[in-house]
Amino acid sequence: MSKNQILKVLHEKKGEYIPLEKLASEAEMSSEQVLDEIEWLRKDDYIIEHSSEHGYRLIKVPNRLLPYEIQRDLQTTYMGKEIHYYKEVDSTNEVAKKLAEEGAPEGTIVIAESQSSGKGRLGKKWISPSGGVWMSIILRPDIPPHEAPRLTLVTGVAVAETLSKECRLDVGIKWPNDILIGNKKVCGILTEAVTDRNLDFVIVGIGIDLNVDLESFPPELREGATSLKRELDRDIPGVKLVQNFLLDFEKLYNEFKAGNFPEILAEWRKLSKTIGRQVEIHKRGRVVIGEAIGINKDGILILEMEDGNLRKIMSGECLHRNQEY
Repeated sequence: MSKNQILKVLHEKKGEYIPLEKLASEAEMSSEQVLDEIEWLRKDDYIIEHSSEHGYRLIKVPNRLLPYEIQRDLQTTYMGKEIHYYKEVDSTNEVAKKLAEEGAPEGTIVIAESQSSGKGRLGKKWISPSGGVWMSIILRPDIPPHEAPRLTLVTGVAVAETLSKECRLDVGIKWPNDILIGNKKVCGILTEAVTDRNLDFVIVGIGIDLNVDLESFPPELREGATSLKRELDRDIPGVKLVQNFLLDFEKLYNEFKAGNFPEILAEWRKLSKTIGRQVEIHKRGRVVIGEAIGINKDGILILEMEDGNLRKIMSGECLHRNQEY
């Protein structure tokens, strides 16, 4: 909290020198505490200039997803009001589960600069190097457990709409949970519901390749992946992107809780890059091939087979034929 007090004062007068005594007074700290905290802030890559005559001034904020920076101009009502930040964790979803079990409120976020054992769908490891957005959100919707998978669709729409608005790129969704730019994956979503008799809570994990160096990916994944930095040829301010996503997500999630899921599903269909394509579904060593003609209200993919019969696909790895992701 002491760092936040100093940052609040420095941000309010960004670019202006503040004498040490005044900075200490406004932050309600001793001068010695202020000096200690400024050193810690510099270790977090804040550039704070010192003048023996004039005091201290904030020159530059790091392009890192630090809690104070996310919360400073955050416009949400409850999403992101509590943030747990780590330089590295095994998995933000696993940390979020523990916090949820301990009673963390809805909208609590776990965010990390990297994950050593990030979780993807179907038990796959999610590659999570520094430079990305690796985040999990705790949700506590009052819905029956079988409706929890719908939150993957809600999240997909929120991510796609945020990236489209902020980056003005060709953003779409590949069933069931990948966000694409053109034909390449830029984001994955993992929704995990914890139930007893009723739904206790849902953890929504989001991984966005923001300023990721794709050379850090295994060779077999590079061809089908991209990052926002690569697409726009510049570093992307992560804090602003996360703030806008949280606002978009909160609005859609509130709509979902209010019973307006059909409208969200209609938007998912508009954003889909899977519907209308020939696809292969890989699951447990078996491959199903057909044309994706739609999804139902529970996110189940509907395939039209070569013989004209329809088949429901609840899960599996989806590949667009003649495209590699």
